[in-house]
Amino acid sequence: MKKINVMVLFGGKSGEHEVSLMSAASILRAINKEKYNIIPVGITKDGTWKKCNTTINEIESGEWEGITNKLLGDDGIDSQVSLIPKDSSGRSIVLGDSIENVDVVFPALHGPYGEDGTIQGLLEIMNIPYVGAGVLASALAMDKAIAKTIFKAENIPQADFEVIYRKKYKQNPIGEIEAIEARINYPVFVKPANLGSSVGISKAKNREQLIAAMEIAAQYDRKIVIEESINAREIECSVLGNDDPIASLPAEIIPSHEFYDYQDKYFDGTTQFIIPADLPEEMIAEVRKLAVRVYKLIDCNGLARVDFFVEKDTNKILINEINTMPGFTKISMYPKMWEATGISYEELINRLIDLAIERFNERN
Repeated sequence: MKKINVMVLFGGKSGEHEVSLMSAASILRAINKEKYNIIPVGITKDGTWKKCNTTINEIESGEWEGITNKLLGDDGIDSQVSLIPKDSSGRSIVLGDSIENVDVVFPALHGPYGEDGTIQGLLEIMNIPYVGAGVLASALAMDKAIAKTIFKAENIPQADFEVIYRKKYKQNPIGEIEAIEARINYPVFVKPANLGSSVGISKAKNREQLIAAMEIAAQYDRKIVIEESINAREIECSVLGNDDPIASLPAEIIPSHEFYDYQDKYFDGTTQFIIPADLPEEMIAEVRKLAVRVYKLIDCNGLARVDFFVEKDTNKILINEINTMPGFTKISMYPKMWEATGISYEELINRLIDLAIERFNERN
């Protein structure tokens, strides 16, 4: 049987560059080499695309970046990727000094320029199937402010929130802080609207901390989301599929830090995970049902992780956010929930590639 040519795309210019390298390394280790011909392509932090003929460990560590003798050929120029279709099918791409057929792209990219619809739009123009959500769903889910507005319009319960633009805040910081305090009680979470993996997120318990949190979030985005803190359990649920998606058993996250932050997610590893979450059967069913509803609401495809809060006092389920390209290391929550539900990591990769090709064929 002819192998399927899969370009695994990683790195990128976002603040989640390192997370992407970890996801890609896990995919490259687990993907079925007998079924797929793997074409690893990295995007450096300055936006250069390079085909990587290097070890998976060097991809994971970032050693591949800027070291031309570790890339394709002896000449660093030969490793650079030109995204130009070379025939009417739109599937052939110039990779260095050769032309290769790419059957499907697995964009293991997180955050802006990878999870926000931009790379998806490029691949649509290139007429190449790709894993994950399309342009619209990717863009909607990436922008927490827009996603929350849609959830509100659809009467999906969520925490109270405010959206402030960086320019407006810089013009009158005290006035904006006072407006926030008039609407939402401390403590609050402050987030860049267009990042994931808890990058740039802070918890503020008073005005001094809120000002500091605003400065941190403003480094990452022109739009900042301020959200009330909920006394709640953190529940996540994985969704898989195109027009008929299915939801995994949910998981509960018990952070070792004050909240599940970037350091704890990817480095400390001291957070506890309970899979499946210790919830009544009817609540598990409701979480899975709501996860699919949110997934279909933004017209998602392929995969997404939907995050919830369950209020400790009332057991009310609140939507937190949806991530269309969640962390994809073997120990990330998305694959771990599917493993608990009965789908292995390797099989999950197979299904996602099949879903990408299925969607492409249906649209064409």
